[in-house]
Amino acid sequence: MTSEEAKEPQHGGFVMGRFERYLSLWVGLCILCGIALGASVPELFRSVAGLEAAEVNLPVAVLIWLMITPMMLKVDFSALHQVAEHWRGIGVTVFVNWAVKPFSMALLGWVLLAGVFAPWLPAGEVDAYIAGLILLAAAPCTAMVFVWSRLCGGDPNFTLSQVALNDSIMVVAFAPIVGLLLGLSAIAIPWNTLLLSVGLYILMPVLVAQISRHFLLARGGEQALEAALARLHPLSLAALLITLVLLFGFQGEQILRQPLVIAILAVPILIQVYANAGLAYWLNRRLGVAHCVAGPSALIGASNFFELAVATAIAVFGFESGAALATVVGVLVEVPVMLSVVWIVNSSKNWYQRPAST
Repeated sequence: MTSEEAKEPQHGGFVMGRFERYLSLWVGLCILCGIALGASVPELFRSVAGLEAAEVNLPVAVLIWLMITPMMLKVDFSALHQVAEHWRGIGVTVFVNWAVKPFSMALLGWVLLAGVFAPWLPAGEVDAYIAGLILLAAAPCTAMVFVWSRLCGGDPNFTLSQVALNDSIMVVAFAPIVGLLLGLSAIAIPWNTLLLSVGLYILMPVLVAQISRHFLLARGGEQALEAALARLHPLSLAALLITLVLLFGFQGEQILRQPLVIAILAVPILIQVYANAGLAYWLNRRLGVAHCVAGPSALIGASNFFELAVATAIAVFGFESGAALATVVGVLVEVPVMLSVVWIVNSSKNWYQRPAST
């Protein structure tokens, strides 16, 4: 056992909220509800789609803000000074999230969607599906990683510092990486819309959340911040589910024509989750990083900021696009898949802590 492992903090039992644990069930119900409403009242969805200003759908913008801002409120950018304390685990996280994850997902999209599964997909949507997967992979998890970290006994200081660092990188790297990979995929890049999405759904929520965080802490300390998060959390989840109903109201006809699409889109997402988590976990072990750091490092390398991906896909490609559908599949598989990764991390702790040479 290394000296770093000897300092692992002990955590009490943390139980994910019942609603979050069954998020995939609620997403499934939203899919059914959206498809049914889209077929019965299509004029309602056309009216929602028409509420735009400067190419931004206003109802969706409000919903996305309700989703993202509470998550950004959890992030403490002052934790960036702790990065040096866990430089090896942080290095692995940054490497997997920004040098491996988006590019490996693009490769999986090219090989699987444009190659292996192409005969079962609508030819005109393959590029859009690949674009959605790229958007999903280019946005590292921000909020749910705190849940995954607690479930695997992760070091809270490391988790906070890696989220703060990843969010800082995302502000400047999200648009260039997405633009590069879309360009390599020969997908038209509406740069103005992409940059507008970054401003609306990353920069502005970060600024509003950090100003609000500072105000809450100044007025009532951590207790006031936790109380605000508790009040906002149900609104955030409700906004996510309403957005999904809208998406599937538009996507319903396509899904009913080709129900295999969702299963096919899940394949590269599942491969990417387990491959990136495994890579990060293995690299941390090779570098002698403590298990309480390796766990959250692997988990943030596997999970996605799907709310941002959904928002950007809608803004750049539209409600009815294959890109939007692909990002929603990420929402559908997120919780059960990440719980399985947490189980693997916890179950392999004894193996992880054995000397790497044995």
